[in-house]
This record gives sequence, C-alpha cells and structure tokens, in this order.
Amino acid sequence: MVVDGFSAPAIALGLAALRRGELLGLPTETVYGLAADATNPAAVAGIFAAKGRPPAHPVIVHVADAAGAEHFAAAMPGFARRLADVLWPGPLTLILPRRSGVATLAAGGHVSIGLRCPSHPVAQALLRACAGCGLFGLAAPSANKFGRVSPTTARHVEEEFGAGLLVLDGGPCDLGIESSIVDCTRGVPVLLRPGTLTLAAIEQACGVQVLRKDQLVASNTAAPAASGTLESHYAPRAKVRLMHWRALRSALDLLGSGLDAGDTRIAVYARHALRPASDRVLYRRMPDHALATARQLFAVLREFDAQGVRLIWIESPPDEPAWAGVRDRLERASAD
Repeated sequence: MVVDGFSAPAIALGLAALRRGELLGLPTETVYGLAADATNPAAVAGIFAAKGRPPAHPVIVHVADAAGAEHFAAAMPGFARRLADVLWPGPLTLILPRRSGVATLAAGGHVSIGLRCPSHPVAQALLRACAGCGLFGLAAPSANKFGRVSPTTARHVEEEFGAGLLVLDGGPCDLGIESSIVDCTRGVPVLLRPGTLTLAAIEQACGVQVLRKDQLVASNTAAPAASGTLESHYAPRAKVRLMHWRALRSALDLLGSGLDAGDTRIAVYARHALRPASDRVLYRRMPDHALATARQLFAVLREFDAQGVRLIWIESPPDEPAWAGVRDRLERASAD
C-alpha cells in the first residue's frame, strides 16, 4: 500500500508498523529503503528474507542524527565526527566500531556497523518519531531484490514487493544512487563506495586525506564488510555492456537493420547523439552532467527491463571525480 509520506497520519502509520516488527518502504534522498527496527532481530531477518540477501552481508542503519548514532557505535573518531557534523543529514554512510550486543543481525554479525542520517524530510520525520518512542535506528537497505536495480520511486518498491507492503511515498529520489561509504575503523578514513559526494568534498569535511578502497587492495589490507560493495550489484535482468562512444557507434553501424527480423532487442544509453538504424534498438540520451545522470540512472535501467530488452549498451562515463558514483554503479551492473 502506497501512502503519501508527507502526511502526519502516514508517519503515524509507519511508526505503528515498525513497532509491530513489520517492514516498510522508506524514501531517502538516495534510493528507497526497505526499513525495519534495527534492534529487532526478527524484523531485520524479515528484510534479509524479503530481499534474498545473504545473512553475512550487512545493511546500513539509518538514524535521526549523530546522537542516534551513539546508540550503535562504540566509538567515533575525530575525523568521523567531523564528517557527521558537516555532511549529516546527507548521502554519507560511516562504518564505525559496533557497540557489543546492539544490532548484531543488521551488521551481519560483524564488529563494525554502517550508519547514515538521511536528509529526506519523510525519512527524517519517521526517524524522529521513532527516536521519540525509544526506537533508535532503522535498518534500511535498498528496497529491491538482492543485487538488482535499486528503486527511486514508491512505485518501484511496490513492483518489487507487491501491494501488501506499506510504502511511504516521498516522490522520486533527488540523488538516485546510494550513499558514499567511508570506513572509519582503521585510524584513517577510507572510501569504500563512491556516491554523489566527491572524494574532495569528503576530504574537505573531515580535514584529512581519504584513502580509496583500491589503496587497501594494493596494501593487501581487507576492508570491512559493507553494503553495496560486491563486484556484481545493481544489475538489471538484461546484460549490461559499457562501451566507449566510438565503439558503441561502430557496433550500431554494424547492426544496421538486421535486428528487425530477430528477437533480440537492444537498448542504448549514451551521452553522444546516436541514430540506431533499427527500431528494435531503444535509445535514451544520457545527461551531460553526473548528478543528472545519477538521478535517472536506475529508473532508466528499470525502464529498459520493462521493455523486455536483452542487452543494454551504455556509453562509459567520463573518468572524472564527479562521475565516480555513476561509474561505480555501472561497472557493478555490468560485472559478470
């Protein structure tokens, strides 16, 4: 059931559902989450079951503010506190040492936990209502089947889980891809997953150099388990292939009109203007700017799936800092 999340009765309805141990669809500025009381093991288990998510793969816990994070985190280093002070509420998840005995299932049994304070007004209203009742945080991974394309509208959530799930409709997500994840458990900040926040913005906020995940790999140091960091993730049913725009244009030229008689349908998502010769090739123009692309990316992939395409050819995004989050999602969506 989709309800207007901006109304006070909807917030009360959502709070009542959470206190009963039920799940609900929650809008955030990044993507919609499948939310439950993070401290209720049965409710959190319901998230894992509904998504088909491996139990050792942790979910992010959403809190109303930095004070709420203290219920779950055993410690918050100075640079992490600066990040929270500057970038919360917002699209940033901090991996912190977990307080023993708290939200064990949400953390996948790990000694660390991912915490985020979303800025969406509906999420904030619900989280504040929860905190007022002693419910300190909501486990809320993206509201989709595990590994698939994240939802950015309430209707996407309903398509995934059916009309029986309560979904607070907060409109289309402003940012469209998941939060940046920064590991704060090793004495220096490490960016595990890029989002719409650039590395430079994160460094400016915390005042110290932020390492990249590949620098951990180079040093043979394992990163803590974190949401959305598997090699293959965010994948539509169709096969995704990333291509330079010239290679993409050449591939379309080679196809010519040969697809008209076949049963394979191809979709193209590119910044460059391309004219497919076959009407069995669906073409969507990718915006020139990273934030605009992030906002529509998952909706476009879902649209292509709904059209029944078999292949999705996507122009590789620029190798620029602003595009890191989009590039990360596309590389994971195209991983075999």
